[in-house]
Amino acid sequence: MKATIGIFGSHSAEEIGVAAKSHGFRTVVVCEKGREKLYTVYNRHLFDEYLILDRFRDLLLDENQTFLEELDTIFIPNRSFVVYCGYEQIERKFRVPLYGNRYVLKIEERKIDKNQYWLMEQANIRYPRLFKPNEIDRLVVAKTQQKDRPLERAFFYATSPEEFYQKGNEMVRRGLITQEELDNCVIEEFIVGPRFNANFHAYGLEDIFGRLDFAGFDDRIQTNLSGILNLPARDQLKLQIPVTNEEVGHKGVTMRESKKPLVYEAAEKFLDAVEEHFPPKMIGSFSLQGAITPESEFVIFDISPRVPGSPCIGPTSPEMRRLSLKHRVKIESLLDLSMIEIEKALELNRLSEITT
Repeated sequence: MKATIGIFGSHSAEEIGVAAKSHGFRTVVVCEKGREKLYTVYNRHLFDEYLILDRFRDLLLDENQTFLEELDTIFIPNRSFVVYCGYEQIERKFRVPLYGNRYVLKIEERKIDKNQYWLMEQANIRYPRLFKPNEIDRLVVAKTQQKDRPLERAFFYATSPEEFYQKGNEMVRRGLITQEELDNCVIEEFIVGPRFNANFHAYGLEDIFGRLDFAGFDDRIQTNLSGILNLPARDQLKLQIPVTNEEVGHKGVTMRESKKPLVYEAAEKFLDAVEEHFPPKMIGSFSLQGAITPESEFVIFDISPRVPGSPCIGPTSPEMRRLSLKHRVKIESLLDLSMIEIEKALELNRLSEITT
């Protein structure tokens, strides 16, 4: 079997396409009408087949799944795939083999019971304290969903219940969020410290590759927060505009070696918890997004149990040279690790150990 790598045309599709083609796979990209030009024109060399849909969620229709099955597709999940198709539909109705564990994707949905906070509690991983509005007694960040934009969250900050309601109601008034989102938003203690997104890859074929590889750190560039933070404090205070946290880019960062064991320890705890509560286990790329405190704690405020969508990891991470030595091939991207494992599983007829 010579598989085709299936890609959802958003979020991290270019990086998946580059890695798949670099390792000799055919590729198929699923696009939504009006959003396909990046893939069908500007990156035509990365994709062999296209599936152009009226709506992304139409991927779940029988004829579209059959199209992918006839190509012997192995699908790589990213955040857009989960948001537009829904984790319940992916678990129950998506027939195409998924590289990784489809049953752990749902932990990103903070409004379900067994979400990432629950999982971190089981794993004894430090995460920010959660508040109800009337409990706020320190700087917090309120995480809500942007109105009519399922992929984007709208954050705001508060130090008291009064400030929370004043800012939240203003965002509702301006049409940025809905009243329902405000009523059900997640309110986290704000962790003061440098932020690090630690990007890992967990293997299904542990006997060949080991349990996990660390690929490097990055941080997010956000609008308009990143622009505001570039201003002197006196000028920031003069602005009368709401802060928005829509992610628009990434930047590479590094961490002192003396602190890196904190990150590995958190990753090992996460893998143990996934294996216990969301079998079979974590397979494929994942990211732990957190901050290092002055007390040398790595406090995690977001887990991405799938391709992180951070194209700067390869070009800016010194870990790639180390991984090249381990795997004895040049590693330039986190997604190369996915392709190496898929290649080996196909060679050994062990595909069932890395897909669900």
